[in-house]
Amino acid sequence: MSENTSSHPKGLYVLYSTEMWERFNFYGMRALLSLFLVNALAFKQTDASILYGGFLGLSYLTTMAGGYISDRYLGNRNCILIGGLIMAIGQLFMFSSASSFELDLDLAQNLMWGGLFFLIIGNGFFKPNISSMVGQLYRKGDNRLDAAFTIFYMGINTGALLGMLICPFLGDVKVDGVRVLDAFKWGFFAAGTAMLIGTISFYFLKNKFIVDPDGSPVGEKPFSTNVARPVDGETEKAEFSTQSIFSAVILFFILIFTFHYFFITEEPNIIKDWIYPVIYSSGLSLAFLIITDKTITSIERNRILVMYIISFFVIFFWASFEQAGSSLTFIADQQTDLHFLGIELPPSSVQNANSFFIILLAFPFSWLWIWLNKRGLEPNSPAKQAIGLLLLSMGYLIIASQIKDLGSNKLGVIWLIIMYLFHTMGELCLSPIGLSLVSKLAPKRFSSLLMGVWFLANAAGYALAGTLGALLPPAEAVVGQVHFPSFLGFEIHNLYEFFMLFVTLTGIAAVILYILAVGPLKRMMHGIR
Repeated sequence: MSENTSSHPKGLYVLYSTEMWERFNFYGMRALLSLFLVNALAFKQTDASILYGGFLGLSYLTTMAGGYISDRYLGNRNCILIGGLIMAIGQLFMFSSASSFELDLDLAQNLMWGGLFFLIIGNGFFKPNISSMVGQLYRKGDNRLDAAFTIFYMGINTGALLGMLICPFLGDVKVDGVRVLDAFKWGFFAAGTAMLIGTISFYFLKNKFIVDPDGSPVGEKPFSTNVARPVDGETEKAEFSTQSIFSAVILFFILIFTFHYFFITEEPNIIKDWIYPVIYSSGLSLAFLIITDKTITSIERNRILVMYIISFFVIFFWASFEQAGSSLTFIADQQTDLHFLGIELPPSSVQNANSFFIILLAFPFSWLWIWLNKRGLEPNSPAKQAIGLLLLSMGYLIIASQIKDLGSNKLGVIWLIIMYLFHTMGELCLSPIGLSLVSKLAPKRFSSLLMGVWFLANAAGYALAGTLGALLPPAEAVVGQVHFPSFLGFEIHNLYEFFMLFVTLTGIAAVILYILAVGPLKRMMHGIR
């Protein structure tokens, strides 16, 4: 029976606040990372961009392991507590790194590596488990569930907004135009404090409020690791043959060395040369494992292939979108007039426009789809994602047109904010729509694994973001005096050419995906929109 009451269980707001504090921690730290690497730890901008992409990619890659450990051994609750504490330890390492770099640079760099390691592992435990608990608070068919996920999604963006507002104002400080390097530690300290607040509050509130409609605890340890729970007559977990698993593992290693061969350059970089190949290979080998399962029907196979095709295009979206924390932050720092509404913004805070616009536009976009649906005009999910790619391309086109004839002048920060407006609209067309589509298309026995494929596509996009971010030309580039970065044989001499790279990549991807969406993908989804 469906629940018709308008109020939501109190456990939803516990999960909301826990996720809010965790996203404060993650996005607040992310806003400072690239600037900290370059200004305090003496990284090159290209190396900082590559590390940034690797950090984000691995943070999503480890969610697969975190979800598996939760399902088989520890349960959601324990994994959230473990992940939160590990991330708090990671921020302590970052605080220590930012406190010691002036005395011992080598020590500070080692502490930074330790901090990123703990943050990656902690995020792997935390992220896949907290969102999966939201649906368990409601009975099957409850008409409040969509609204519940909307509220939870607002928690994510509220935390991101606060983190990228407070951490940069504490950690990215300039006095008379000179950056105060000692301030970075207070940004990391604020991020770690937020993580502790979220973890401690979850620990004390979980037993009272994180319960299902019958009052039973949600997210506890599984009773048995050997018995799959039935869902509508179908097992919840897929069981793969030894031969399939062996083939996927062999493919995984072949792909690693193949990608490694193509990524090798004159300047070796362990993240670009080895970590990126691992991220790309994980997604492809997992996709291969699922699609070769002999129990898949022809309709299921078609729908799974739709997810794979869309995942490929999603890589280009996130590779371009996630320039926010690397190349776009460097541009905000070095080549942008940051005066806005009478104040001078910290460079790392400009990307926070995305979180502000998400909160502002999330509900209007939901109403837009409903309004179009009532009039028979709503595009299908792949078409919506193509529109998202196009909006992202338009954002970069706007900024490219402004930078083209700028000369030695600085870019007005308002143009970066307008660009982020278009990027946010693109995100709202792509990200929540993609998550919903995966849940619609995935066979129940593959739902968790196919959500993993989707997240691994995000991870691959973040890794590619690091590669593309490293193409940012030097701020003081002079033809003939520097070695310009190149992409597919074309040198990138200035910011206009750099931005046009993203206009072209996402624009072409948008057109191709839209053509597929109204043609073959529509047929392959077999009635699902």
